[in-house]
Amino acid sequence: MSQSGHEMKDWLVRHRRYFHLHPETSDNETATTNKIAAILQELGVEVQTFEGMTGVAGLIKAREPHKTIALRADIDALPIQEMNDVPYKSGNNEVMHACGHDGHISIILGVVKKIQESRLSEKLNGNLKFIFQPAEELGTGAKRLIENGVLENPHVDFIIGCHLFPDLPLGTVGINRTQGFASADRFSLIIRGKGAHAAHPHEGIDPIVAGAFFVTAIQSIIGRNVSPLESGVITVARFMAGDAANVIPRQAELQGTIRALNNALRDKLISRMREVTEATQKGFNVSCDFQLHESAPACINHEEVSLLLHEAASRVVGAEKVKFMNPTMGAEDFAFYTLERPGAIFRLGCSNKERGLTHPLHSPYFDFDEDALVVGVDVFVEAIKRFLG
Repeated sequence: MSQSGHEMKDWLVRHRRYFHLHPETSDNETATTNKIAAILQELGVEVQTFEGMTGVAGLIKAREPHKTIALRADIDALPIQEMNDVPYKSGNNEVMHACGHDGHISIILGVVKKIQESRLSEKLNGNLKFIFQPAEELGTGAKRLIENGVLENPHVDFIIGCHLFPDLPLGTVGINRTQGFASADRFSLIIRGKGAHAAHPHEGIDPIVAGAFFVTAIQSIIGRNVSPLESGVITVARFMAGDAANVIPRQAELQGTIRALNNALRDKLISRMREVTEATQKGFNVSCDFQLHESAPACINHEEVSLLLHEAASRVVGAEKVKFMNPTMGAEDFAFYTLERPGAIFRLGCSNKERGLTHPLHSPYFDFDEDALVVGVDVFVEAIKRFLG
């Protein structure tokens, strides 16, 4: 690595560790937003903030712009107590960058630094917009930024992003050709019956039996309503009812998620969930309150953008270290951008078995090999050259 390469890595690591030390949860990223804005201003970039919400965008204007490409980083942390014993361990109790967003921030800031110092923007045929987005973990930040005009002024033609990915080793890149991440909508169901003594169940209306039927019945939605060639998951992860072994409770509460790899299937699963709820209500003489809490839709990469990212990553790490991947049932609110503009998100390998850096995302032990920051910057810069060169 050249001296300038070492300097860039040191800069990236320093900033990544700052953000790791000072994590903030979704919609509370005020200090993070201010720090990013200050760095962008130091780098000579025009800064845009958004009224009533966190997040910030930077803009580098071309002399004769024909197109605008946007790069996105998410900036929120998770409500997790970090268990790592490192000098940059989170300084905020029960808050941690356990999903790599501190790395994403630093990578995009590194792209800005490299573009500015190399004066590459003077050679490009388009504008560059850098989006630092809040509340990805809630699945709401991207949508609200779009509603606040982040894809306009100037009009964004393409958008790209990355996600650190510990399932891939350092120095490798994964890309989804089209389908990337699943939709993820939360649901809650309150079933109200009539309490009774456990010895006299006929005198009550048992919400637990109704809830058990609901849990069993929704499994048939996937097994008998979804093609084996498609992917959907419905999970009940919480079932709360009762306080005593000999009392039939008045109500039961269930919570879970609905996931699908395409948005037509997403709509179908939600519709069938409502139908099963109605059947439960009628069949067991209970009252059912079904609430859907919509989050991110399915994230579908645009193939032409995916192919360009594949070419860019191949130039950086070698074609043999870049692979097209199968989609995941995890969610990513980058999906809102690809509903509006051609775009794609790639996965950046960051694990290192020799150093014990193999823990999964959202683990209290998650950490990554910081050499991945340099790889991420280089892939983005190469992609920019291919889009706007």
